[in-house]
Amino acid sequence: MPAGFTAADFYYILPEIVLTAGALVVLLVDLLFKDRDDLTLTATLGTLLVTGVVLFSFVGVDTTASRGLLAIDGFATLFKFIFLFAAAVTVLMSSSYLKVEGVPAGEYYFLIVCATLGMMFMASGVDLITLFIGLETMAVSFYILVGFLKPNQRSNEASVKYYLLGAFSTGILLYGMSLLYAVSGSTNLGEIAAAVGAEGSSGLVILAVILVTAGMAFKIAAVPFHMWAPDVYEGAPTPITAFLSVGSKAAAFAMLLRVFVEGLPTVVADWQVFFWWLAVLTMTVGNVAAITQSNIKRMLAYSSIAHSGYVLIGVVAGTSRGWTAAMVYLVVYAFMQLGAFAVVTALRRRDVVGDELKDLSGLYSQSPLAAVAMLVFMLSLGGIPPTAGFMGKIWIFGAAIDQGFVSLAIIGVVNSAISLFYYIRVVVFMWIKDEVVGSEITIGPAMATVLCVTLVGSIVFGIYPQPIFEQALAAASTLGPAASVAALP
Repeated sequence: MPAGFTAADFYYILPEIVLTAGALVVLLVDLLFKDRDDLTLTATLGTLLVTGVVLFSFVGVDTTASRGLLAIDGFATLFKFIFLFAAAVTVLMSSSYLKVEGVPAGEYYFLIVCATLGMMFMASGVDLITLFIGLETMAVSFYILVGFLKPNQRSNEASVKYYLLGAFSTGILLYGMSLLYAVSGSTNLGEIAAAVGAEGSSGLVILAVILVTAGMAFKIAAVPFHMWAPDVYEGAPTPITAFLSVGSKAAAFAMLLRVFVEGLPTVVADWQVFFWWLAVLTMTVGNVAAITQSNIKRMLAYSSIAHSGYVLIGVVAGTSRGWTAAMVYLVVYAFMQLGAFAVVTALRRRDVVGDELKDLSGLYSQSPLAAVAMLVFMLSLGGIPPTAGFMGKIWIFGAAIDQGFVSLAIIGVVNSAISLFYYIRVVVFMWIKDEVVGSEITIGPAMATVLCVTLVGSIVFGIYPQPIFEQALAAASTLGPAASVAALP
């Protein structure tokens, strides 16, 4: 065993070890049973389930492992459950989609597990090196998954754009991280915080903050670093678009909170200004651009951009309540966004691509379950009570007002009102227009399970959100002491 490491270090990364072993099992099952995609599906779901069971044993644990490279705490655990849930839902909604597209399932499921593994290290990382390795493990998996439909030109184009822009943004992020290392002489977030506190808001520190902010803004698709999202979301396989918009976004926010709250708490007044403007631009541009879209996936892409702006409000608040609100919003967002993309995935048939608004026409007459579920998801994304999305926005806006950011909360409320236009337009196509497009829509057991789980979550957590609030509050308490923040002039 390497010097400095103990058996406890391996114990604390047991969920990641199980996930890695499961990924190898998925590949082995695919190799031995080439034409049995059902076995590959079972192996993947089993891997995610066992990892989730193992992860339960770390609830309430608050420690560091691997010589301070990883934090095993409530913050990391909550995000890991989000990742596993998003991955499981993505796998379930992919089973019928892969058959229609005629693509192999083994490598596809393997890459989903690998992306999840990278996300889990991003949530636990308290060292710049660990965070970067987790980020690249996730990113490389997504570069391949986005272009997984090889005969599809849009998928190929989306993958190339995502790779090129992703590499460029990674360079910016790494440059910012290298400046933080230059200031502190360390890659550990705690040591960086101490060094930056002693250094103060010097020119080098401010430049590092700007570069790290820009690099992270790309990962969460914040304006003006959002250019990749609409094309990538449209071209990628629909289940991967769902996973990208939920899992990747949550992982990026987990990394963002780790870096800025634990690594740069003493310059909060500086990075808070950047995030204030990012939140305003992201909400506004995302919602206004979504209004003009006729492609559902592009519309949901711009919607996802706008929701990144809402989450940023919690980051700007700069308190434990703000971070709690951000985590609550990411949890409820997972249910409504995955559910919406599940309906879009169900629209894909051999004679219909299923990603245009007109493809929703007459959905209620063909599949009442999908139509009712999509109605709830759209209302939840728009923040209409009593859905989970409403409670998420109430908590986010309340955290901003509590810290004096009244203008930011008002801008958020106005943007929520704007978003209702394009969300209600989806409902109009499903329930009022009766011209059915293409062959009959069939909802299999796996897809029905996804719709029911996400539908129930979007309703129940709107009526009784207390469990999420309590878990998020406990997670925020392990992230670090709340910073004292003054309102922007």
